[in-house]
Amino acid sequence: MQVRSLPGLALALACAALAPHAWAGKTLDAVKQRGQLQCGVSTGVAGFSAPDAKGRWAGFDVDFCRAVAAAVLGDPQKVAFTPLNAQQRFTALQSGQVDMLSRNTSWTLTRDASLGLSFTAITYLDGQGFLVPKKLKVDSAKKLKNAQVCVQAGTTTEKNLADFSRANKLAIKPVVFDTYEAGFKALFAGRCQAYTADASALASIRNKEAPNPDDYLVLPELISKEPLGPAVRRGDDEWFAIVKWTVFGLQEAEELGLTRANVDQLLKTSSDPAIQRLIGSGEDTGKLLGLDKAWLYRAIKAVGNYGEIFDRNVGAQSPLKLPRGANKLWNKGGLIYPPPIR
Repeated sequence: MQVRSLPGLALALACAALAPHAWAGKTLDAVKQRGQLQCGVSTGVAGFSAPDAKGRWAGFDVDFCRAVAAAVLGDPQKVAFTPLNAQQRFTALQSGQVDMLSRNTSWTLTRDASLGLSFTAITYLDGQGFLVPKKLKVDSAKKLKNAQVCVQAGTTTEKNLADFSRANKLAIKPVVFDTYEAGFKALFAGRCQAYTADASALASIRNKEAPNPDDYLVLPELISKEPLGPAVRRGDDEWFAIVKWTVFGLQEAEELGLTRANVDQLLKTSSDPAIQRLIGSGEDTGKLLGLDKAWLYRAIKAVGNYGEIFDRNVGAQSPLKLPRGANKLWNKGGLIYPPPIR
């Protein structure tokens, strides 16, 4: 039996402590045992998360759920979607009803510090705006003095509206509703002069829900920062890492030109180490997350890269046709800057 010297043993122990490990977190174990990811989404925002004509959930936020299911379970269809309104969403995540929340929820200090959850990454940089009837003949939010504005309760939107009104001395009268749907329906019924929500949601409402979209206008001002992205329960760092790096991996896939259409070919032919790391033909990054080598290949194959997800659901190829704006990659003039997969 070989006996190491004490300095040699200490060095070996130090190296072992620094070596990369993967721990299977309790959420990952539960998802694997269940064979299904439980994902909390909105109650219906066209383009982001809403059932399609066949009752199948689809949209920008939905695709991140499907990407995580593909990475973890090998199948993007193994997701159960739970529609949650603003009042239900955090309790559902805290109680374990859902494994992740992927809906229009803004990342704020208060939520991050006090609700027992962790935001994983930013998937959409949004801002709060106003939808008004054109017949109101208002072209600026600063002309909404004494207006009744419909808004959803329990949201950052409600608080931002109060701040905006106070800062600009507008004396806006909020008309508060428990649900997103009740708020915009009240606008269309003439119960308020404007409806306020994230600008992306206003575009969805105008396009999908308005009796005649041409009769309504989204005012030009954005009155807040609304960074949106998936959240998980605090205390399971392994699950936090899986969701976070799945988002970053899809963003880096766009940066490297990996798409649903070319990922199979590049799996066989690419000699680029960065691409090989993403799709599992080079370094095994999956073992660091408790997953297999092809985790990110499957996510890209299932939903495409970040740009494909954006364009298909809310961007140029969608009915909403929202501009990429700040949601362009950092090297295209935007603010999306994923840490490297390596």
